[in-house]
Amino acid sequence: MLTRKQLELLDFIRVRMDVDGVPPSFDEMKEALDLRSKSGIHRLITALEERGFIRRLAHRARAIEIVRLPEAMERPGFSPRVIPGDRVAAPAAPRSALAVEPIHATELPVMGRIAAGVPIEAISQISHHIAVPGSMLSGKGQHYALEVKGDSMIEAGINDGDIVVIREQITAENGDIVVALVDDAEATLKRFRRRGNTIALEAANPAYETRVYPDHMVKVQGRLVGLIRSY
Repeated sequence: MLTRKQLELLDFIRVRMDVDGVPPSFDEMKEALDLRSKSGIHRLITALEERGFIRRLAHRARAIEIVRLPEAMERPGFSPRVIPGDRVAAPAAPRSALAVEPIHATELPVMGRIAAGVPIEAISQISHHIAVPGSMLSGKGQHYALEVKGDSMIEAGINDGDIVVIREQITAENGDIVVALVDDAEATLKRFRRRGNTIALEAANPAYETRVYPDHMVKVQGRLVGLIRSY
C-alpha cells in the first residue's frame, strides 16, 4: 500500500518518462509535489525503491527504472524502461498532414571533441560536417559543432557523445555554458562565472570541482546555443 504522496511521485515520474524520455530532477519532483525540501523527495524515492516500484542505478545522474506500477496505474503494454543518465529529449509536437513545413538545415563543421570533464588539448581541426536545423542557430555570427567527451555537464542535459552547437564569441555572461580555452592550451565545456579578477569554470556534476583561474588564463571561444542528442 502506497501513501498519497508516494503515488503522486510515482505517477509524476511515469508521466515525465513517457512524455520527455527522462526522469524529472529532484528539484522538479519537489516543486510538483509542493514539498519544502529535497529531503522529502529522498524519503519518497527510498520508500518506492524499498517497495519494489522503482530501482535507482548507481553512479548515474537521474537514472531511474520503473519496475512495476500499482494496479490503479497499470496501463496496457507497459514495460519497464531504463533512462541511462541525464537524457533530455523534447516531445515531438503533433503535426497535421496538411500543415507540414520544410525544415531548413545548415551544415556545420564538427571541430573534433570538447572535454566535459578534465580539460583536453585545444581543438582546431575539422573532423566532419553535420546538418543542423536553422532554428538552432542563435543570432548572427559563425557557428560550429563539437562532440562532447566526458560527463561533467550531465546535470545540464549534456552527455558523453552528444554534439553541441556553439556560436563563436569572445564574451560571456555569468551562467552561460561556454567553450573556454585555458592557458591557450586546453579546451573545456563549462558554465562561466566571473568573480572579480578570476573566472570560475563550473561543472554540472557534483563529482567534479569548480576550477578557478586568473581571468587572463581563460579565453571564451563560443557559447552553447544548441545540442544534438546521441543515442
